[in-house]
Amino acid sequence: MSENFTPSPKKWKLLLISWLFVYPVINLMFALVFPLIKEFHPLLRTLIFTVILVPLMGICIPILHKKCWKWIVK
Repeated sequence: MSENFTPSPKKWKLLLISWLFVYPVINLMFALVFPLIKEFHPLLRTLIFTVILVPLMGICIPILHKKCWKWIVK
């Protein structure tokens, strides 16, 4: 009886793809959002950034991982 073998993902590849998404998004946010909120309290600025970034990560990173899955498990 043969079992289906599912290779485990390489953690460094998952992290690399995540970083390749997060880094440009943060830079875009600094360019587009920061000028609008630069006068706000630092805690409020951080809250606004995370309210934007975390949902984007939750949506986009799984899609990127799925698209790159063959490479991730290679």
